[in-house]
Amino acid sequence: MKKSLLFIFAVLMSSAAAAGQFKTIKDAEVHYVVFNSTFMTPKIARSYGLKRNEHIATVNVSVLDRASAGKPAMEVGIKGVAKNLIGQMKTLEFKQIKEGDAVYYLAQFPIVNEEMYQFTIDIDAGNKGRGPVSFSQKLYVEP
Repeated sequence: MKKSLLFIFAVLMSSAAAAGQFKTIKDAEVHYVVFNSTFMTPKIARSYGLKRNEHIATVNVSVLDRASAGKPAMEVGIKGVAKNLIGQMKTLEFKQIKEGDAVYYLAQFPIVNEEMYQFTIDIDAGNKGRGPVSFSQKLYVEP
């Protein structure tokens, strides 16, 4: 089952990387993607204690060490918020997922169809890099 989650996140992260959804903070390469929770299978959502319905989005962040050979995954301090256009903020409470050498940080929050969100995610990778990652994304409720 863990390989299924790793595969799903690898596909999502590959899509994010192809779209340029990452930011470099010193030696930390921060990859991020936001998707509707219905993209996960019910079995995967249950196994990781995640909610799955059309009105919940999932934020997935992974951080790679650019200074080390092969850019291994890093464990980091992470916190963030999602803010809509009228200023309503939702605190992102990240949960760390480790699978083999991979490390992911997942947070979920409720969404409204076609609402634009501004994300600010603070990364603390110690001497490898500290700082915010900011991006906007319009989210959709999946039927």
